[in-house]
Amino acid sequence: MRAGAARDGRDLVGRLVPFLMLRRYEPGERVPSERDLAERFQVSRGQIREALAYLEALRIIERRAKSGIYMAGEPASVEALALYAQLGVQISAEEIHQSVEMRRIHEIAAIRMASERATPENLARLREILAEEEALVRDRQPIATCDRLFHSEIVKATQNGVFFRIINVFYTMTAQQRELYFRRPDRGRMSHAEHLEMLAAIERRDAAEAARLMEAHLQGVDSYWHGLIEQGDAAPTEALPGERTARA
Repeated sequence: MRAGAARDGRDLVGRLVPFLMLRRYEPGERVPSERDLAERFQVSRGQIREALAYLEALRIIERRAKSGIYMAGEPASVEALALYAQLGVQISAEEIHQSVEMRRIHEIAAIRMASERATPENLARLREILAEEEALVRDRQPIATCDRLFHSEIVKATQNGVFFRIINVFYTMTAQQRELYFRRPDRGRMSHAEHLEMLAAIERRDAAEAARLMEAHLQGVDSYWHGLIEQGDAAPTEALPGERTARA
């Protein structure tokens, strides 16, 4: 597919998803036809058909032969949740809660595996990220990007590409909230100190200690996300109830 055509397809998906979500179609409810959608968005039916095929693959819609297009009756894929976040479509508090829970499970397992499988290249990259993070902490700047890169590199160090793709969805879903979280310098400072401890455990190949540190690092995240969502994604100025450290 040509680069321009691919970009046009993404743009169409970016218009089509909010259209479906904002009209609050229920699961199993019929939505406008290909012809109606093509007219509404001023594109060809072929372009609409390609966009709908993509949404069907993400389990957002389903197409029934000789019947029409319907909102999917089953929950959307995790990739769909990431797409919603990228497009600014609201994700439910329960979905955020469940994604945080899954992140904890995956990242604790990942750091165990990373302690056994990390290559010299992985370790060098982790040290490089933390050096950049240290400079930001020293300047009292947000560390959201470095935090994401650090955790992502740990997952990469498992040498399991599927693992990385799964956990990357969480970061896509919560990018905006994480930016808000790290606006407070104390949170960045605390997270950086804990990152250093985790890296030291990985370098020692101490899987049990690395897992313990990761679990402690992620403690309280669930209550933070819930509190942030309940405040309408406002940036809190003080620690939220139940948030015991500056972890994220």
